[in-house]
Amino acid sequence: MKWSFKLGTVAGTEVRIHVTFFILLAFVAFQGMGGGQGTAGAINAVLFVSAAFLCVLLHEFGHVFAARGYGIRTPDITLLPIGGVARLERMPEKPLHELVVAICGPLVNVVIAVVISTFLGLGMVMNPDLHFEQGGRFWEQLMVWNLMMVAFNLIPAFPMDGGRIFRALLGFFVDFERATRWAASLGQAIAVVAGLWMLMSGHASPVLILIAFFVFMAAGQEANAVSQRQAFQGMRVEDAMITDFRTIPPAATLRDVVELLLAGNQHDFPMVNAHGDLLGMVTRQRLISALSEHGPLHPADRILETCEIQVPGRMDLADALSALDGSNCPALPVIDPITGRLIGLLTAENVGELLMVRTALRPR
Repeated sequence: MKWSFKLGTVAGTEVRIHVTFFILLAFVAFQGMGGGQGTAGAINAVLFVSAAFLCVLLHEFGHVFAARGYGIRTPDITLLPIGGVARLERMPEKPLHELVVAICGPLVNVVIAVVISTFLGLGMVMNPDLHFEQGGRFWEQLMVWNLMMVAFNLIPAFPMDGGRIFRALLGFFVDFERATRWAASLGQAIAVVAGLWMLMSGHASPVLILIAFFVFMAAGQEANAVSQRQAFQGMRVEDAMITDFRTIPPAATLRDVVELLLAGNQHDFPMVNAHGDLLGMVTRQRLISALSEHGPLHPADRILETCEIQVPGRMDLADALSALDGSNCPALPVIDPITGRLIGLLTAENVGELLMVRTALRPR
């Protein structure tokens, strides 16, 4: 995910954190200081939020290990201010598998709450009145946080686990695409009703309204993603990749790249050596910024972006699109698995054009 950086790798899964997470920490620290507790309140608030997001990370690993039991890898987990996102390499194919994977996340939070309750002798009461800045009730509030996470995640709306559980249950009776549409529609309805209720009852807050908006948008994106996957079913990367593209040599300057940019419709240019091996990519965005900073005679190899994700031509197109969404490169290099040479570029624009052509050719 863009604007995130790697913290480490656990059991083969990268743990990443989004830069906006630090905005959240700064916000809760400021809120903690403003609660009359001063610096101690800020420290308590930051420690509690950090512990809470450790529970979020454990929640996501509940999904990871459940998915791994069905042969599904998870390349990375990204921590965001609104929670964690585990990027599965593919969705579970059977409703029972998705049900297990979805429910294992909230089960982790239940286990954490039970452990805290058992060892400290606390009653498991879900009280939403949390005060991050107050010391002395750290474990009690952490237990409440985990119970609230369970309740929130079981709301039957994407992207919460409850939406995936609901889709899995529907999947026992209808096909995957229809189950997704129904679950997405329910999620959007819940978001609209909750948003209107908050506005009309006077209980609205910017954060809650933002969450309702996020749920509404995420539900629509989930339905669109599944529809897109269905549209590209059976298609490979080689069906959508650009094969008529220009490359640049290692000795190229920014002026050389600008001439290619202005001469055609290509926006991003792979740099290859004499053997056709990919060295990196010069993107339009980096090119323009480097021109203003260094001038046209600056070597192009100084602004190369290393595209870590490279795909073979026979790869499933839907899986490649998921990889493209998570990549920092606007174009994915397509590599011949035998020779290792660059044979094409996969861009969202070209895939969109392919989809328009297929739609136009679809029998009435």
